[in-house]
This record gives sequence, structure tokens and C-alpha cells, in this order.
Amino acid sequence: MMSFDLRPYQKDAIDELRRALTEFHRVCLYSPTGSGKTEIAIAMIMLALGKGKRVVFLVNRIELCTQALRRFRKAGIDVGLIQGENSFNVSAQVVIASIHTVARRGIPDCDLILIDEAHGVPGSMAYRELLFRLNNVPTIGLTATPFSRGMGRHYKELGGALFQKLVPAATIRELIDQDYLIDVEVYAPSEPDLRGVKVVAGDYSEKELGEAVDKPELVGDIVDHLLKHWGGKPVVIFATNQAHSRHIVMLLISRGVPAEHIDCYTDDDERQAILERVRTGQTKVISNVGILAEGWDFPACEVMVLARPTRSLCRYIQMAGRILRPFPGKKRGLILDHSGTVSRLGFPTDDLPLILDDGKPNKSGQAQRDEPLPKPCTSCHFMKPAKIHACPKCGFAPERQSTVEVADGELVRVERKKPATTDTKQHVFSQLLFIQQKRGYRSGWAANQYRSIFDVWPRGLHEVAATPTQVLLNKVKANQIAYSKSREKEASHASR
Repeated sequence: MMSFDLRPYQKDAIDELRRALTEFHRVCLYSPTGSGKTEIAIAMIMLALGKGKRVVFLVNRIELCTQALRRFRKAGIDVGLIQGENSFNVSAQVVIASIHTVARRGIPDCDLILIDEAHGVPGSMAYRELLFRLNNVPTIGLTATPFSRGMGRHYKELGGALFQKLVPAATIRELIDQDYLIDVEVYAPSEPDLRGVKVVAGDYSEKELGEAVDKPELVGDIVDHLLKHWGGKPVVIFATNQAHSRHIVMLLISRGVPAEHIDCYTDDDERQAILERVRTGQTKVISNVGILAEGWDFPACEVMVLARPTRSLCRYIQMAGRILRPFPGKKRGLILDHSGTVSRLGFPTDDLPLILDDGKPNKSGQAQRDEPLPKPCTSCHFMKPAKIHACPKCGFAPERQSTVEVADGELVRVERKKPATTDTKQHVFSQLLFIQQKRGYRSGWAANQYRSIFDVWPRGLHEVAATPTQVLLNKVKANQIAYSKSREKEASHASR
């Protein structure tokens, strides 16, 4: 077997895992997407082989079998496979196994079990029953989202928790600071109206969510903003359902963008062909629902379009992890959030709740962060960190609310009026431009509306659209009503 260099945090994680296994049977390793979980697993396997131990590496998808085979062979490990009709060398000291196959056929005798994407264990009867039978076999779960519901739930069959100890390798922020991962910028150009969409098992109802987001105007908005920010870089889109994904791809193709859709029904040969076209750059945009959220390694991918609203921090972090890996020339990832998820769950690079959830209901049904949440800039839609007033991208700073004063004698509530600042005027003009573009009004409409508010033309202001507030929409409506009434009055006078 070949040796390979481990990063300092990977070495520390291995030492901590070995210590933890002297006290506990089932240990969970937290290591962020792109941090090298598989390298840590390989190092643990080599240590076990050096002691004459037998290892089973469990996965829950065919793609992960293929990926693990490739990585283990590259490390010089003689490996077998238990996966349906593709099984071979099943008596090897190291066996990669599909949980679905071993649930039917049984698992070979072994001294160590490693479980890839272990956040899926609590929701899988096959995994749980296997761990019930092999209660005393040392087990390591590998995941980037250890806070998945039920990871630390107690079972009488186990005499304790599903996973008893959490070993963090490093946090996302630590890995970004050390240049092992890259940071992201986030824009939130729009989000669907989710009022009335039910929440089932902690996340939105798939059927109702599809009806809420798969609308021509929303799909068009996704494509428009992608073309605005894209720059020809590799893109992954996470859509709400297959129809939604296909509609986005069809519109992209009609706009001249090489895009493809992939789902769980795409046969293996075609799936490999599509992913190869993405890798070589023939296909610039790959759209899916969730199949690429785990086990898809394509470090060149730089842009993610989040078109699938979610309340699940686990699902969100898995999706966002696709663009955090460094790649030559790639300085920063870009997320275009058309789902409102970043406003609900925060930045994917924020510190995560590193806990093993005990499965007990909480108020939200989901792991929560304690930090204040980011908000979009009302001018350019860049997601600002919490408590940042001026947008770090475009510089726009919303006018702060007026101070309230009390006048002596009559105790009259007095609003301190200030002259409108340039930033305020720009914000109003940007909102008017948005309305002009959205409603198809003729060029100059926004300038005329601006003049009706400030009595001057918008000279020196930038033509950058921004989502209008309800206050401005009401003002525009009032202007239109007043204008309509004046025209009616003029027509009445003219007819006399």
C-alpha cells in the first residue's frame, strides 16, 4: 500500500477517533464537505489492516460504491465489493458494501465498520437493524452534517445512543482560513411565495413546494439572474422536482446555454456521459433535484443556483458543499439563492451546531444556529452579514428610521425630518427601475415617477434595479390613481 500525506487536522482527527473507540463502540466523525473524509477513512483502514483486522465500508448509493472503489484502489488497497450483481472479491480484508445488498444477504464478519454519509443512518431501518445486530463492532460514521435528526437518539437495542461520541476534524471556517476550502458570495435576487406550503417532517411538502416554485415567471427569473452573474463558469442547479429542473434546463438551452438535467432515473451509462460532459466543459450547467448533493466531487464547480427552498440545515449544507472545494483560478464560490434559504438558515460557511441530535422534538424540528441571520441588500440583492448596515458589495446603506422627539408643552409626537440623502434617492430610483422593467413600461417612466417624488430628475444616479418595498408600490399606485383621475377630469371638461 502507498503512503500519503495527511493534513494536520486529519492527523488530529485520527488520533481522537482511536482514543474515542477505546471507550465507545459507535463514533461519528464530523468533517466538512471537501475536507478529506475519505482520506481519514483510508488512514483508519490502513491502521486496521496493519493489525490484521477486517474492515467493511458501508455506503447507501451505487455512485458512492464506485467512488470509494476508485479512491481505495488509488491508495493501493486490495478491495472487494458487495453490491448486487456487481459484487466481487467479497472475501477481501477490505470490502465496500451497499447497505441495501447487505440488508438482504448479510454482512461479512469484520472488526471495524465505517459508514459513509452517516447522517442517513437515523432514517434508515436497514442501517439501524444492522447496528442492532453488530452492537459490539467498532463503528465510525463519516458525515459533514452530524446534527441530522436522531444521530444521538437512544435505543434499547443498543443500550445507548446510535452514535455515542462526536469527533470534529475541523470547522468550515477553520478550513477556509487555512485555504483548504474557499469562501462564498451569496445573492438572493428573488424567492417564491411559500405561504400555505405545508411543513412535513421538518421540511416543506414536496408536492406543494413544486406547485409554488415551478412557475414560468420564477423559472425565467432564475435564468435571467444566472446569465447576469454567470461568467461562463461551471454551474450546479438544485431544483425542487424533476419537472422544475427540466423547465430550467429547457429555458437555459433556448438562451444558448449548454445545460443538462440528471435524476435518479437517468441510467448509469448516460449519467456518466453527462457528468463527463460537465467535467470537460461541453456542458456548462448541470441541474438536478438532490442526486448531486452527496458524493459528487467536481472541484471546478464555482456557481450554485439554489432553486429548492428548504428548512433542513442538513440538506442545505450538503448542497452548498458542492462549490466549497478549491480549484486553480477559483477564488470564491457563488450562490444565487432563489429559495429564501440563506435568509432562513444563514451562510453555509457559518459555524454549524456540532451536536448529536437526540431525536426529541424541538420547536422548529430542525437544528438551529444561534447567530443572527443575513439579509439581502435591497439594491443589489447581495446577502449582507447580520448587523452590517451598508452593503459591502454595492455600498448602498438604507436610511435609518427617523428619531422620535417630544416637544415641550403639548407633548406632541414630532418626526425629525431630514433631507433625502443620495443613497435614499438611489434606492427609490432603483425600485422604480425594477417596476418599469417588470411591467414593461416605456423608457423614462421611472425617471418621471422619480421627478414626481423629489421634484428633480434622477441625474447622476445608477440604472440598477432593486426589489420595491410596499411603501413605494403604494406611492406608485397613488400616483397612477391621481393621474387617472386628472385625465378623467380633463376629459370631462373637454366634453362640455
